[in-house]
Amino acid sequence: MIDPDRHVVLVGMMGAGKSTVGRALADRLGRDYADTDELIEIGARCSVREFFREHGETEFRNAEGVVLDAALRTFAPGVIGCGGGIVVSEGNRALLRNGRGVVVWLRARPDTLAERLRDVTDRPLLDGDPVGNLGRLAATREAWYAEVADAAVDVDDLDVDEVVEAILS
Repeated sequence: MIDPDRHVVLVGMMGAGKSTVGRALADRLGRDYADTDELIEIGARCSVREFFREHGETEFRNAEGVVLDAALRTFAPGVIGCGGGIVVSEGNRALLRNGRGVVVWLRARPDTLAERLRDVTDRPLLDGDPVGNLGRLAATREAWYAEVADAAVDVDDLDVDEVVEAILS
């Protein structure tokens, strides 16, 4: 059961479905949806790729923390989809653990992620060897996702509605 007084925060690797599932979950719950990548793009007036190129990954992770903190402080509980690397920063992990949100890890195998992202060109961390990069990133981040997650949903063989149902249950 979803706590009506807390945000639902979705974490997981790029391609796990956080944005798609987040929007569907928000619709189902009658809540607003916020996406940390989109909030950064709006605030910076540039794409994530441009932000990475201009400012670097460390500054991007700092920006994620700013927008996550702002989203968690909103009055009405909503659904927040986080960028896949938000857990890289200890400060961001602390925000995720602070109790203002129920954190759900959308977990997927690297081959599933690679298939879902095969036509994506705006993710700088996929450049070169997408499947290898996803495997390495997943291995590095797995413990951090587990650290912040209140629950995990394996999404590999589920459609959007099934993931939403799994989160709600």
